[in-house]
Amino acid sequence: MKSFNLILISILLSIVFFQGCSLKTPENQWEYNSSNAFNSYKKSFLMNEKELAKSDLQRAIKYAKQSADLEQLARIYLGVCALNISVEQDDNCQSYKEIAEFISSKELKSYFSMLLKKEEKEEIVNLPIQYQSFVKYKFLKKYDLAFKSIESMEQVTSQFIAASLIKNNINKSQVKVLIKKASFYGYKKLVLFWLDYLYEIENNQEQKQLIAKKIKILKL
Repeated sequence: MKSFNLILISILLSIVFFQGCSLKTPENQWEYNSSNAFNSYKKSFLMNEKELAKSDLQRAIKYAKQSADLEQLARIYLGVCALNISVEQDDNCQSYKEIAEFISSKELKSYFSMLLKKEEKEEIVNLPIQYQSFVKYKFLKKYDLAFKSIESMEQVTSQFIAASLIKNNINKSQVKVLIKKASFYGYKKLVLFWLDYLYEIENNQEQKQLIAKKIKILKL
């Protein structure tokens, strides 16, 4: 009986020990926290929940600043810039520019160039893979193929960032595709942005009035 009890105690101590190990905080927990907070920021921003977005962004930046490696902070600053550009809010990526001298990542540098529409052909291979075919067709001014590349992107936020970069070369039916997708995700900020553009390019006065009414309803 004694030996059984000793075995049982040994098993229980092993379980406690291994559970303790599994619950140990990862050394780069700050990076996980920062990424999670920024993902929350993206959703809050696109859903037009301003106060929540502000809080999420502050948390993302706070955690990123726990490390002397500024790459995560650069990703956040570029992410903020990209989301602003996706709805044509004035943004020249100033926060990123202020720390750019500390960033060695070719991917981030090329992404920054793409956002400001200053990318060079040789930079395409350094871009995040989901943007490469899009930028290639953009360079060739093959905008229908560029839009197909947008539709094939996995991340919906990437789709809208890319779409904003060729907005003036997107037709009405493509705008309606974007509005439908933004509506599916409940991204009100994007819905209103593309509805405003649809109103701008619509020539049929009856349709124009209907779009205006819809915008008014959504803004109430």
